[in-house]
Amino acid sequence: MPTAVASTAKSTKRKSDASTADSSKKRKSSSESHAAAKALVKIILANPESYEPPANDSEALRVTFVELAEYARSLEGQVAQSASNGKAAATKTPEQICAEAERLANTVNSGIKKQMSWKPSCKTGSAKFSFDGFCPDPNVFGALFNLEGPPKFKAKKFPKDEIQEYIGDVVGSVRYDYLYITSDVNVRWNPDTGEFKFSGSYGKRSS
Repeated sequence: MPTAVASTAKSTKRKSDASTADSSKKRKSSSESHAAAKALVKIILANPESYEPPANDSEALRVTFVELAEYARSLEGQVAQSASNGKAAATKTPEQICAEAERLANTVNSGIKKQMSWKPSCKTGSAKFSFDGFCPDPNVFGALFNLEGPPKFKAKKFPKDEIQEYIGDVVGSVRYDYLYITSDVNVRWNPDTGEFKFSGSYGKRSS
């Protein structure tokens, strides 16, 4: 079963409302990725000794840490890709590609599942998830969808049942109930950078 790397984010109190709105929009270019985290890094490094994190706001702190972690993971991926571009990549065997695709699938599955927290919109199955990841090998990303080679799409909508054939059943657990993917899943793929995004809705199953 295939998998990937990655995560999603909303704005903290220290970030502008514009950043919050941008995070829910499609990324126009890789330079716009993780804009909130990049801005936060500049703020912190501008005066590290006097920077004060959001006080008495555990949710704002959580979101901040998630954004910084995602940004760090993205940078790691870019460094890895640059290194691989600088030298001829070793040919991977079909078994190696399959194994990496399976790890990628597990990562995507786990990443989406971790976002399945309870909120009122879960009652109508309209809570949102958005998982960002990085896969430097197009063949591995293609194998995630049982393709023999890199994907030919940059954006594609998958029915919820089909996408779970590739990444496994995604079931979130909350108190006294379970949460499921309730919509088609949009997959965006940037073959130039290896960045990707899975997004859709989740919540309780309609009875």
